[in-house]
Amino acid sequence: MILVTGATGRVGGSVMSQLLDKGESVRALVRDPQRAALPDGVQVVRGDLADPASLGPALDGVDSVFLVWPTIAADHAAPQAIAEIAKRAQRIVYLSSNGVSEDVTEGILGSHAKLERLIEDSGVEWTFLRPSGFAANTLAWAEQIRAEGVVRWVHGAARRALIHEGDIAAVGVVALTEEGHVGARHTITGPEAITQFELAQAIGLAIGRTVRFEETTPDDARQGLFADLPPQFVDEIMAAHAAMVTQPEKVTDTVEQLTGTPARTFGEWAADHAADFKP
Repeated sequence: MILVTGATGRVGGSVMSQLLDKGESVRALVRDPQRAALPDGVQVVRGDLADPASLGPALDGVDSVFLVWPTIAADHAAPQAIAEIAKRAQRIVYLSSNGVSEDVTEGILGSHAKLERLIEDSGVEWTFLRPSGFAANTLAWAEQIRAEGVVRWVHGAARRALIHEGDIAAVGVVALTEEGHVGARHTITGPEAITQFELAQAIGLAIGRTVRFEETTPDDARQGLFADLPPQFVDEIMAAHAAMVTQPEKVTDTVEQLTGTPARTFGEWAADHAADFKP
């Protein structure tokens, strides 16, 4: 039995679907089973990672866990939650992030680093997935594109190697169901690093409409696009995008090496999600 957390999200949902396609027994941890529209064949169990005492029923009889952690929001519960998982499961495949290191202790990367340390110290078999930026993050542009055919964002020349959520999931399924991945930190990316100008163009091609990129200043972005985020998160986002102007996200072929299929391009992702950007 494999427990999938984050099963109602894009990566967790794709992991769940791919496991079902392989004939695996799958259980989903959800906070509200009545609202979770999950495929037939999935055992749906109520629980919340932020409430470790609620995890017992979901973990009963589980061999492996695909762990999508509610970053930052549930960090206070992480030590107890990981301890509870390690009591029952043999293996954790954790969705971490590219850029995690022992030197990073704050922000989103710091949260992932904390979870990695807790999992390593728990005694359970583990594999860490460290993806580059998610292609799905460009859905933040959807409202602008639908309304005006424009993307207003920072650092248009930043080169991203964005990854399709289906490719992240495919590597996760390999780590969950095959041997040889215990103790591995898999850095996974899209197949090429392209500018954000080119990302906008690819979305336009997918929807049959010109999409132009209008670069905004960091100050304007802080006051508008990121007004609702904590300042430390905004600083992290800004610094990362600025750095990628001169140091593009690194590209790996890990997806192809582990799954036998090349990672999908951003253009392919945009075609898969064209309906999200159309008026």
